[in-house]
Amino acid sequence: MAAAGLCPCRALLTGRGGALRALCGSVRGLAAGPETHFGFQTVTEAERREKIYQVFESVAKKYDVMNDSMTLGIHRVWKDILMHKMNPSPGTLLLDVAGGTGDIAFRFINYVRSARERQLQRKLKNHQNLSWQEISESYQEDKFKLLGDSQVVVCDINKEMLKVGKQKAQHLGYSEGLSWVLGNAEELPFDDDKFDVYTIAFGIRNVTRIDLALEEAYRVLKPGGRFLCLEFSHVSNPLLSRLYDLYSFQVIPVLGEVIAGDWKSYQYLVESIRRFPPQEELKAMIEDAGFLKVDYQNLNSGIVAIHSGFKL
Repeated sequence: MAAAGLCPCRALLTGRGGALRALCGSVRGLAAGPETHFGFQTVTEAERREKIYQVFESVAKKYDVMNDSMTLGIHRVWKDILMHKMNPSPGTLLLDVAGGTGDIAFRFINYVRSARERQLQRKLKNHQNLSWQEISESYQEDKFKLLGDSQVVVCDINKEMLKVGKQKAQHLGYSEGLSWVLGNAEELPFDDDKFDVYTIAFGIRNVTRIDLALEEAYRVLKPGGRFLCLEFSHVSNPLLSRLYDLYSFQVIPVLGEVIAGDWKSYQYLVESIRRFPPQEELKAMIEDAGFLKVDYQNLNSGIVAIHSGFKL
């Protein structure tokens, strides 16, 4: 009877303990921060940031090779289109966020050099009355200023990605007008109204708080400055969409395992594309950050899209 009499008390304590454990779990959840997604997993924002850092730390050395393999080299064309859309002139100050391995930065330097060389050739043609020596001296003086005070700052949160980018720059001979900064897209280490153009290529979907990154982009751009985002998006053609899904989920993770020895990271990258906002939703988010004249251009039926906006 005594034992039987204790049963309700034990049940009450158990019930209280369960409630207490649930309460503690809720408190821990609040302490860890709001929930978000990592691919198809539900995680806290802190966990997502850590997991994404680990992904790019893991894939950094094979990042460029995998880009070529996954897209059959088409990513190079997409980046060229982005650069032609930007159409930078000598003197442009560019911030390339999440640009660790330097693909956009190197294209920017090449584009500005070509524009500067065309300017120089036009200048020489307008000085037909100069002697050969004067033309030669003018050319020699100007060719050392081929960037025309242009600069590109590559900002990335991942040390390994920046390390790979610096090594590529050294190997390819890029040094003038190029700098590398460790920084978070959600809290950029730059002054207000500093840059003419802000680019982020295949990086914004890996940002935990896209709204904060867009606000920071707006803050660091000069009045009249331009925001450009190149990112995987949502395919409009139903047949192509099915084929794209098949390729993404069945082929890309296998390539990741074979080439980079990392199935999980590329499984996440595929999943992250599917969780990324569609074109119109991202356009609205860019407008909410304060940008005007926002539009986008679909490439390859929306496999990727370039979003553009201005700080006016």
